Amino acid sequence: MATNVAAGFSADIEAYIADETLPLARRQLVAYQFGDPLTLPKGRGTTYTATRYNRVPLPYAPLSEGVPPIGETMTIGQVSATAQQWGDKITITDVAELTIKHPLVSKAKELLGLQIGETLDRNVFNNLMAGTQVNFVNTRGSRAALVAGDVLNPHEVNRIVGALFTLGAPRYDGDEMTNTKLKADAGGAKASSNPRSMPHYVSILHPLVVQDMRENPTVVTAWSYSDLNRLYNYELGEWGGVRFCFSNMVPSFTGFANNANGVTYTPGTAGALATNSYFVIVTGSDTQNQYESQVYIVSASQSVTGPNGSITVHTPSTAGFTYNVYIGLTASPANLGLSTSGPTVGPLAGQAVQLPPNTNVVITGIGTAQTPPAAPASGVTTYPSFFIGRGAYGQVSLDDVKITMLMGADKSDPLNQLRVVGWKVFYGTIIENQQFFARIESTSAFSASFG
Repeated sequence: MATNVAAGFSADIEAYIADETLPLARRQLVAYQFGDPLTLPKGRGTTYTATRYNRVPLPYAPLSEGVPPIGETMTIGQVSATAQQWGDKITITDVAELTIKHPLVSKAKELLGLQIGETLDRNVFNNLMAGTQVNFVNTRGSRAALVAGDVLNPHEVNRIVGALFTLGAPRYDGDEMTNTKLKADAGGAKASSNPRSMPHYVSILHPLVVQDMRENPTVVTAWSYSDLNRLYNYELGEWGGVRFCFSNMVPSFTGFANNANGVTYTPGTAGALATNSYFVIVTGSDTQNQYESQVYIVSASQSVTGPNGSITVHTPSTAGFTYNVYIGLTASPANLGLSTSGPTVGPLAGQAVQLPPNTNVVITGIGTAQTPPAAPASGVTTYPSFFIGRGAYGQVSLDDVKITMLMGADKSDPLNQLRVVGWKVFYGTIIENQQFFARIESTSAFSASFG
């Protein structure tokens, strides 16, 4: 008996593609909003300098009759930041636009819109990591000393908030005057009874660190009462004079052994290194946020024979990461290596950055000065938590975000074969006062995997 089965008619099947595209993973963007909005006038270069007049010392003793005091010298402090231009683009051919089901130009605009906000927040976190006020949970001495179980807890929060108070870091919604007091009655309603009016610091936590804090019943109770009076995006609630927010844009750092994932170092004679002993550090940047989140422990001393010395580095094999290589004469390298495997254009052209995984890369020399992130212990992941006072940092804007859509023919594209959607912004983050913010680093009892 002849039986017609579906496989015999596969050429006549019309493939179905859903009209709606699938959602993307969400990013919680909170860091940019806490920076003071600052403007750098056009025509004044790219450096923004802010000045602070420092307090004069209090008089040590009372005046002597008829004798004027010696007086005090006024001093100033200044901080500066350089505005930089950031941007990106997506190019689409006319053939792609004509033949693809979903509207590519509209999707390009949507994706670049997300990229703008995420880039600004990522850059803020990178700047905050340069903060000089750093604590480690359980009074560990460094990131490398943190171990499993060193999780954030109320004691550590109290410790860091107490330090900010002692240093006089201003709070949001308060501390505007030298002698601040809340009015007992404001407009017929007690200001002190409204949580929204209370002066506070702000904290930004990684979502996994949030879960460590949720293990404490005191914090859970406080957040359950205060989460009805949220002021900020992705706020969890208030506790201990701090309003806690969370963001999965907070960076993390994982330590790896030198021999992890196939990393090797081989001295050779294919470069311009002089005769000496060199140390190498490899870091891995995730290809989405470009954080240097994998940090390999510094190599053993590599003996190189010059003047044409080199070191071949076999990069780690982890997919989804690109790699940077640092090289120096001490066990704390503070320069990128030079390599033809790096970018060929841009400010990091010729540097050993954005190197592909599982690849032999020849380091031919010592490149630009740049310090790698400190390495946690092998197999340990650490998370910074930020505690911020008002006036800690600002966003210096030279030119606002500009969106461009190049849709027509021109001399470089006479047949109108390309559509280009792009954006750019000229700005920088300035650290206004190192003492007005701090971070504490911890591990977490949780992980992002479901194993």
